[in-house]
Amino acid sequence: MVKPHYDDDDDDKVLLPGQFKFKEWDCPGCDANNPVDPPVGHGDEVLCNYCGCDYQVIVSDELKVKFRAL
Repeated sequence: MVKPHYDDDDDDKVLLPGQFKFKEWDCPGCDANNPVDPPVGHGDEVLCNYCGCDYQVIVSDELKVKFRAL
């Protein structure tokens, strides 16, 4: 499950795919939850802290997050 990073003051703000950021993600390989700091978004690379798999983040126009194995 991906949890987005929101600013409390901007509840009505519309996010574009390039602006969408999240602070934690679930690895598609091992289902482990991975916190990230600073938040990451489209085009960033993430590394699973448990299985060691490396992924590139892809955010669709509908703000759905996918991971492409590197």
